[in-house]
Amino acid sequence: MIAPLLAAGWADLARDAATANPFHEHWFLAPSLAQFDPDGKILLATLVEDGRLVALMPLWRDTDYSGHYLPHLANWIHPNCFCGEPLVARGHSTSFWQQLLAWCDRNQRASLFLHLACLPTDGLAFGTLRDLCADSGRSFAPVKLFERAALRRGVSPDEHLSRTLEKKRRKELARKRRRLEEIGKLEFSRSTQSEGIDDWIDGFLTLERSGWKGDRGSSLASAPQTEALFRESLFGAAVEGRLERLSLQLDGKPIAMLCNFIAPPFSFGFKTAFDEAYRKYSPGTLLQVENLALLHRADIELSDSCAVPGNPMIEQIWSDRREMAMVSIGIGGTLRRAIGALLTGIELRREEARR
Repeated sequence: MIAPLLAAGWADLARDAATANPFHEHWFLAPSLAQFDPDGKILLATLVEDGRLVALMPLWRDTDYSGHYLPHLANWIHPNCFCGEPLVARGHSTSFWQQLLAWCDRNQRASLFLHLACLPTDGLAFGTLRDLCADSGRSFAPVKLFERAALRRGVSPDEHLSRTLEKKRRKELARKRRRLEEIGKLEFSRSTQSEGIDDWIDGFLTLERSGWKGDRGSSLASAPQTEALFRESLFGAAVEGRLERLSLQLDGKPIAMLCNFIAPPFSFGFKTAFDEAYRKYSPGTLLQVENLALLHRADIELSDSCAVPGNPMIEQIWSDRREMAMVSIGIGGTLRRAIGALLTGIELRREEARR
């Protein structure tokens, strides 16, 4: 249960965050906690100054580190949360991390280090922590770096497409669109409103469940927790003006759908699905071409696909990249920090060997 006073300040904090992260806003994180933390084991690390909430990050005690039993403190994310950047108001990043690290030093118990997953290296948290650790002699180890497809503002959608796809591929997509138009009435829709969202959500869940994710039991509708999170977060995002949803329909039936979380100056691709019966017409790719309209938005500087690195469909259209990091930081006294630094150093060398 989220305290009413915390919830009231949470929305203000999200609007004033130095680095936007919709996955830590109230409308996403609160239902995430309700669905995946029923026992209340997740902590909310908060900083309040002059009666104002100026920082918030979910924190927990974990024991699984790269498949090994290593107790540590960590930011909490789940498989449908694609960014671990804390919400920190402008001008408060140094204070937040100084106080959080001091709290970790005092409350480490058996934890050997602090591990932060899915931090964008262009975000404020990464740079602030790197500098603070360097100044204090505390270890700061980016144990894993990876890039995922992104879209940076700068050119029109048509110019971007001509730069990223060769002429043959663009003609092929145009031909597939014409073929679909020959089959039936092809319509595209885009909405940022909450009107009709329940029907849209039902359509998306049905579409996703009809494909391979449904067969493998990994669709959102395959588990009540993920379905509830999807329904609640999309409705909450729409109410807050944070949602954009797109649909490609053939004779009134959706054959491709996607939704973005809008958190200026960023947007985040949350979920996408397509009808596998029309796979040869590439409906998902055709919808991503429509999604390039994000380049027209003056309030969006970078769109983060949130896609797994190497995704062949999105990476052929979104040619930019956003770097993400997994970082381990020393906590506790001198001996504990030395042990933590040794362990994370081993993991860093393993990661370097895998590259």
